[in-house]
Amino acid sequence: VSEVELWNYMICFGIRMSKHTDATEVLLEKKGCAGVITLNRPKVLNTLTLNMIRQIYPQLKKWEQDPETFLIIIKGAGGKAFCAGGDIRVVSEAEKANQKIAPLFFREEYMLNNAIGSCQKPYVALLHGITMGGGVGISVHGQFRVATEKCLFAMPETAIGLFPDVGGGYFLPRLQGKLGYFLALTGFRLKGRDVYRAGIATHFVDSEKLGVLEEDLLALKSPSKEDVAAVLENYHTECKIDRDKSFILEEHLDKINSCFSANTMEQIIENLQQDGSSFALEQLKVINKMSPTSLKITLRQLMEGSSKTLQEVLTMEYRLSQACMRGHDFHEGIRALLIDKDRSPKWKPADLKEVTDEYLNNHFKSLGSNDLKF
Repeated sequence: VSEVELWNYMICFGIRMSKHTDATEVLLEKKGCAGVITLNRPKVLNTLTLNMIRQIYPQLKKWEQDPETFLIIIKGAGGKAFCAGGDIRVVSEAEKANQKIAPLFFREEYMLNNAIGSCQKPYVALLHGITMGGGVGISVHGQFRVATEKCLFAMPETAIGLFPDVGGGYFLPRLQGKLGYFLALTGFRLKGRDVYRAGIATHFVDSEKLGVLEEDLLALKSPSKEDVAAVLENYHTECKIDRDKSFILEEHLDKINSCFSANTMEQIIENLQQDGSSFALEQLKVINKMSPTSLKITLRQLMEGSSKTLQEVLTMEYRLSQACMRGHDFHEGIRALLIDKDRSPKWKPADLKEVTDEYLNNHFKSLGSNDLKF
C-alpha cells in the first residue's frame, strides 16, 4: 500500500475522531424552498458519527412531511470532502472495550440509508471532494447526485476486513456490466466526471458553480421533481470539464465484464491470471492484499443483492456487519491501517480456500429478533 493509498484509507475511515458529541457536527437549516443538511466536521473530512445520524434522520422525516419543504440538499463543509466515511475506528475501539455501539451505529446508519432511498421529496447530494463508504450511503440512494471535478469516490472496505455496506449490495451490482463488482472487490477510486460516467452520480458540474447552483435551487418556487432536474441538467450541460476525455476504465470494461462475471473469488482470480494483461495483473496484486473473508462476503453480497430490494439488502448487510464485529479481520484491518500503521494485516483465515462455505454462511444467518426491520 503506497503512502497515498494509506492516507486515503485513513481519511476514509476517520482517523481523528472527537470523543464528544457536538450539535454543530451537522447543520440542519431551512433555506428558501429547501431543507439543507451540512456535514460539518471538515477537519476529519466530515466522517459520519452516530450523533450526526441521530440528528439527520428525524429532520429528514420532518422535512419529508412538511408542505413548505420541496427538496432536500446535503453537502459537506470545508471543500475537501463530502463525507469520507463512517466513524469506523471509534466503532472498532468501542467493540474491543466491550462497549456495544456497533449494533446501534450500523442499525441507525442503515435506517438513514433507507430513509434517503425512500424519500418522497427530491434529494440532492452535492458530491464535492472525497466521497467514500458511509458518505456514499447518504448520497447514492437519493434521487440526484451531483459530482464535481474534485469528487473522489471509492468503496475500499475489503482492505480493512469489512465489505461495501450502506446499501452497496444494492447499487453496485446495478452498475453497467460487472463494474460494481470490480469497484467493490478492488476498492478502485473514481475521480471527477468518471463518477458520473460510472452511473454513481446523476449529474456533473464545475465546482466553481456549486454555490450558484445551490442558490438557483433554493430560489425555486414550490418546485416539482422536474423543476429540480431541469436546473441540474442546465448546469450539467454547461460543464465542459473533461467532456472530451473517455471513461478511465473504458478500455478495460470488456476485461472487467469477463473476469468478474465468475461466481466464485477463486474463479475471478483464475480469470485475471489467465488474462495476463498488465491491467489484470495489477488488479490481482490489489485483490491479493485484501481480506479473503471480505472478498468472499462481498462477492456473495453483490450477487444476492442484485435481485433484492434496498430494504432486503440493508437487512442482509446488517447481519454481515454484526458478524464482522464478532470476527477477527475488521479489528485487524483497523489496527494495521489506522492504529499501528504497519500496513501488514494478518488476515484469519489467511487464504481464500480456508474461507469455507460453512464459515461464509454463518455471516449471512438471520439474527432473529435482532434483525434490522423497517
